[in-house]
Amino acid sequence: MKSKVKIIADLIGHHKYLIVVVIGVAVVGFLDENSFMRRVQLDMQISDLKSEIAKYAERTEADIKQLNELKRNPQSIRKIARERYFMKADDEDIFVLSDDPRKETNAIGE
Repeated sequence: MKSKVKIIADLIGHHKYLIVVVIGVAVVGFLDENSFMRRVQLDMQISDLKSEIAKYAERTEADIKQLNELKRNPQSIRKIARERYFMKADDEDIFVLSDDPRKETNAIGE
Protein backbone atom coordinates (compact mmCIF):
# COMPACT_ATOMS: atom_id res chain seq x y z
CA MET A 1 0.00 0.00 0.00
CA LYS A 2 1.14 3.44 -0.81
CA SER A 3 1.25 5.92 1.94
CA LYS A 4 -1.16 8.84 1.97
CA VAL A 5 1.63 11.29 1.25
CA LYS A 6 2.64 9.36 -1.85
CA ILE A 7 -0.95 9.28 -3.12
CA ILE A 8 -1.35 13.03 -2.60
CA ALA A 9 1.99 13.73 -4.29
CA ASP A 10 1.01 11.64 -7.31
CA LEU A 11 -2.37 13.38 -7.49
CA ILE A 12 -0.80 16.83 -7.33
CA GLY A 13 1.86 15.85 -9.88
CA HIS A 14 -0.73 14.50 -12.27
CA HIS A 15 -3.18 17.46 -11.99
CA LYS A 16 -0.75 20.30 -11.27
CA TYR A 17 -1.92 22.50 -14.13
CA LEU A 18 -5.58 22.10 -13.20
CA ILE A 19 -4.82 22.97 -9.57
CA VAL A 20 -2.88 26.09 -10.61
CA VAL A 21 -5.69 27.22 -12.93
CA VAL A 22 -8.36 26.70 -10.24
CA ILE A 23 -6.32 28.60 -7.64
CA GLY A 24 -5.62 31.38 -10.16
CA VAL A 25 -9.29 31.73 -11.05
CA ALA A 26 -10.22 31.80 -7.36
CA VAL A 27 -7.69 34.54 -6.65
CA VAL A 28 -8.63 36.66 -9.65
CA GLY A 29 -12.35 36.03 -9.32
CA PHE A 30 -12.90 36.43 -5.61
CA LEU A 31 -9.87 37.31 -3.50
CA ASP A 32 -8.00 39.94 -5.47
CA GLU A 33 -8.51 43.69 -5.03
CA ASN A 34 -9.59 43.90 -8.68
CA SER A 35 -11.74 40.79 -8.59
CA PHE A 36 -14.63 39.97 -10.85
CA MET A 37 -17.10 40.51 -8.00
CA ARG A 38 -15.68 43.99 -7.30
CA ARG A 39 -15.94 44.80 -11.01
CA VAL A 40 -19.62 43.82 -11.07
CA GLN A 41 -20.27 45.99 -7.99
CA LEU A 42 -18.53 48.95 -9.61
CA ASP A 43 -20.50 48.47 -12.85
CA MET A 44 -23.75 48.56 -10.88
CA GLN A 45 -22.59 51.70 -9.07
CA ILE A 46 -21.71 53.32 -12.41
CA SER A 47 -25.17 52.59 -13.79
CA ASP A 48 -26.78 54.10 -10.66
CA LEU A 49 -24.64 57.21 -11.00
CA LYS A 50 -25.49 57.55 -14.69
CA SER A 51 -29.20 57.47 -13.90
CA GLU A 52 -28.64 60.08 -11.19
CA ILE A 53 -26.74 62.26 -13.69
CA ALA A 54 -29.65 61.97 -16.12
CA LYS A 55 -32.10 62.97 -13.38
CA TYR A 56 -30.04 66.04 -12.49
CA ALA A 57 -29.65 66.96 -16.17
CA GLU A 58 -33.45 66.91 -16.56
CA ARG A 59 -33.85 69.05 -13.44
CA THR A 60 -31.22 71.50 -14.72
CA GLU A 61 -32.96 71.74 -18.08
CA ALA A 62 -36.30 72.47 -16.39
CA ASP A 63 -34.68 75.11 -14.17
CA ILE A 64 -33.05 76.78 -17.17
CA LYS A 65 -36.40 76.94 -18.96
CA GLN A 66 -38.01 78.43 -15.87
CA LEU A 67 -35.19 80.95 -15.49
CA ASN A 68 -35.56 82.04 -19.10
CA GLU A 69 -39.31 82.42 -18.55
CA LEU A 70 -38.66 84.56 -15.48
CA LYS A 71 -36.33 86.78 -17.46
CA ARG A 72 -38.87 87.23 -20.27
CA ASN A 73 -42.14 87.53 -18.36
CA PRO A 74 -42.48 89.45 -15.07
CA GLN A 75 -45.93 87.89 -14.51
CA SER A 76 -44.27 84.53 -14.05
CA ILE A 77 -42.44 85.91 -11.00
CA ARG A 78 -45.79 86.63 -9.38
CA LYS A 79 -47.07 83.20 -10.34
CA ILE A 80 -44.10 81.44 -8.72
CA ALA A 81 -44.28 83.67 -5.64
CA ARG A 82 -47.94 82.75 -5.18
CA GLU A 83 -47.56 79.03 -5.86
CA ARG A 84 -44.37 78.24 -3.97
CA TYR A 85 -44.11 80.90 -1.28
CA PHE A 86 -47.80 81.62 -0.68
CA MET A 87 -47.37 85.34 -1.23
CA LYS A 88 -50.46 87.37 -1.99
CA ALA A 89 -51.58 90.70 -3.27
CA ASP A 90 -53.12 93.23 -0.89
CA ASP A 91 -56.69 92.55 -1.98
CA GLU A 92 -56.75 88.73 -1.82
CA ASP A 93 -56.79 85.92 0.73
CA ILE A 94 -54.97 82.60 0.54
CA PHE A 95 -56.32 79.29 1.78
CA VAL A 96 -53.80 76.46 2.08
CA LEU A 97 -55.26 72.95 1.94
CA SER A 98 -53.12 70.11 3.19
CA ASP A 99 -53.37 66.35 2.80
CA ASP A 100 -51.14 65.70 5.81
CA PRO A 101 -52.77 63.53 8.50
CA ARG A 102 -53.71 65.50 11.58
CA LYS A 103 -52.35 64.47 14.95
CA GLU A 104 -55.28 63.53 17.15
CA THR A 105 -55.21 64.81 20.71
CA ASN A 106 -56.80 63.40 23.81
CA ALA A 107 -59.75 65.07 25.53
CA ILE A 108 -57.38 66.02 28.34
CA GLY A 109 -55.23 67.97 25.86
CA GLU A 110 -51.96 66.03 25.91
